[in-house]
Amino acid sequence: MNSRSLLAPRMGQLRESPTAVVADLVRAMTAKGEHVINFGEGELDFETPEFIKQAGISAIEGGITRYTAVGGTIEVKKAVQTKFQRDNGLDFSLDQLIVGTGGKQLIFNAILATVSAGDEVIIPAPYWVSYPDIVRLAGGTPVIVPGEDRNGFKISPAALSNAITPATKWLVLNSPNNPTGALYSAQELDALLEVIADNPGILVMSDDIYEHIVYEGAFATPAAVRPDLADRILTVNGVSKAYSMTGWRIGFAGGPSWLISAMQVLQSQSTTNAAAMCQEATRAALVGPQDFMAERLERLRIRRDLVVAALNQTQGLRCETPPGAFYVYVNCQALLGRKTADGAILESDTDVAKYFADDAKVGVVPGTAFGLSPYLRIAYGLDDQDLVEGCRRIRAACGRLN
Repeated sequence: MNSRSLLAPRMGQLRESPTAVVADLVRAMTAKGEHVINFGEGELDFETPEFIKQAGISAIEGGITRYTAVGGTIEVKKAVQTKFQRDNGLDFSLDQLIVGTGGKQLIFNAILATVSAGDEVIIPAPYWVSYPDIVRLAGGTPVIVPGEDRNGFKISPAALSNAITPATKWLVLNSPNNPTGALYSAQELDALLEVIADNPGILVMSDDIYEHIVYEGAFATPAAVRPDLADRILTVNGVSKAYSMTGWRIGFAGGPSWLISAMQVLQSQSTTNAAAMCQEATRAALVGPQDFMAERLERLRIRRDLVVAALNQTQGLRCETPPGAFYVYVNCQALLGRKTADGAILESDTDVAKYFADDAKVGVVPGTAFGLSPYLRIAYGLDDQDLVEGCRRIRAACGRLN
């Protein structure tokens, strides 16, 4: 028996995260001495704010290095409670809150606790790459509902209604969206949630991790838009993006106590608690000064506009200006069918991404990974110099195509 046959059958349906693949490729090329610019990484170049770092250091020095309650310390859960009240107008009791090792783990726990073979989960596309595979790993079936480019990649109530079947268990919403930066208004969310209200067996997962990165429009979260549906909504968030704490690995969620309890049971048998010192740093982040975000947001807005302008001046590429997150979803349809200098034909967005890596030394993620092609996701959480140089390289590489 070979090692592959030892894997559970549903593992055969999974794939390694495409963003991780791009990151590994960039690291390998860098190790060879090549200067590669990585537009594929979903994190910002900003440092974790100093007061948050110091809270983590003080926690270690103060002996906060042991096990905590599985779902988080009372102190960090109170900070999460305060955050939800302050930023979203949501009131959760402590037994309706959980802290874990990143938003991904909490999404995973929620799906694994509720989805079985035969259950369906509606996922608008483009989607974050992990959603469908998490559903498959739980034994469920992802039902992909494509958003239209002309509608900012957002789905309509009619499209949602058409996707619902008696087997539908969840609707997953992510706004601002990874990979497109799309933002649902409160009115748009209300229209979608009205469809859900008519189908009482369906839960809603709101992935709000990019909440604080909004340039135009206003952020809205489903549980605040439709409080009458709060007992069916799980709101997932974390400190990775807004606070530049990807490596600290802390996410949190609020929802009905029965669901939070089930998620905690799963967590108790996997990771147990998130790292104690990281929880303390998260507490400091959530209750400390928030004013640093405004300056960072303005810097990101400038970067976004720089990248959008440069790409729209590049032959064969087209993109809209996204209202949120720090990604641009670039249409590369006009590059398909063109030939590289060595005669290879670009037949897909994956081919285009590989060409940019090989020819321009720029890492991007193909839209195939996010469920909608032919596009490329470009993350602009880099310093201005790398953004300018990366866009220049892409423009030059497109100019070399026949």
